Amino acid sequence: MTDDAGPGPDLTSFSTLVLSLAAAALAYLGRTVMPGAEKTEANLPLARQTIDTLEMLRKKTEGNRTDDETKLLEDLLHDLRLAYLKSEPAPPEKDHPAEAQSPSS
Repeated sequence: MTDDAGPGPDLTSFSTLVLSLAAAALAYLGRTVMPGAEKTEANLPLARQTIDTLEMLRKKTEGNRTDDETKLLEDLLHDLRLAYLKSEPAPPEKDHPAEAQSPSS
């Protein structure tokens, strides 16, 4: 392919791809509104898949990224993983039989 776009930002850079995937993950986490949607709606399986895709890119591009690209990717992965953990529903609390019983006096 030739570069006929002329001067301006490079819209096909690695960083642009990573930022695009991160934006999608945030939308799937319900943190931003998807284009065309009227409200936020979480889709945790798609969020997880998108975060896993970023992790796959991290592994497959090891040794081929600039320092800035590496920092961007690692920072985004860290932030997205934390956001994912905060978005997961809490597991149901299990009853502890010893605590449920009142001590006899």
